Amino acid sequence: MADEKEEVIDSPDIHFEPVVCLPQVELKNMEEDEEELLKLRAKLFRFDKEAEPAEWKERGTGDVKLMKHKVTRMIRIIMRRDKTLKLCANHYVMPYMDLKPNCGSDKAWVWTTTADFADEEKKTELLAIRFANAENAQKFREKFEESKEIMEEVLKKEKINENGIRDENKGTKDELSNEAESNSPQKNVEGDASKDDSDKISEKLGELSVTDSGDKNASSNGDKGSTDCVQNTGDSTTKED
Repeated sequence: MADEKEEVIDSPDIHFEPVVCLPQVELKNMEEDEEELLKLRAKLFRFDKEAEPAEWKERGTGDVKLMKHKVTRMIRIIMRRDKTLKLCANHYVMPYMDLKPNCGSDKAWVWTTTADFADEEKKTELLAIRFANAENAQKFREKFEESKEIMEEVLKKEKINENGIRDENKGTKDELSNEAESNSPQKNVEGDASKDDSDKISEKLGELSVTDSGDKNASSNGDKGSTDCVQNTGDSTTKED
């Protein structure tokens, strides 16, 4: 038995031709025509007013980027979640946007957008972003302010509306106000009387006070309802939306 040689069976190299040949597809992330101005790691939150009580919810953790289109010069904020690459934020940087500190923190900012397309449809969102350190937060703010100035020039020159769509009928504020005044039926019929009416309306508007629904929630629900503060509840307990 010991002298017998062990029989070795060679494994044949079996090859099967694929039944269906699929062509190689180039994947695009819609950022090919854009220039990256800034890329920083951060955590994003959104304020959910429909929740009971209203509260901040974690949107996702990943790289937030400021992207400038090479042709139109339009600048947008885009952020994707780690691993899944699902969009957290996707909106243009508009001149009206104002970054505000979150509860006095030097590592977090809060701002509002009227047209965020992270969920593939236009939504008004109150967003907050938190960075690992104050240095990154300051870099984001500086580039954000620069982007606002560029966008203001682009919007005036190209006549683009707040949704980033070209509108040939859209003019500057002075052009629109002059056109509205010249075409006003009240001016043609009543003359100077329309001016008196507008003055009265302005006085009435000046007497009105504006309240923030978020502040009401804050007074009744504590920190959860505050639109100015993002609680650091930790990654394990914070809800993602």
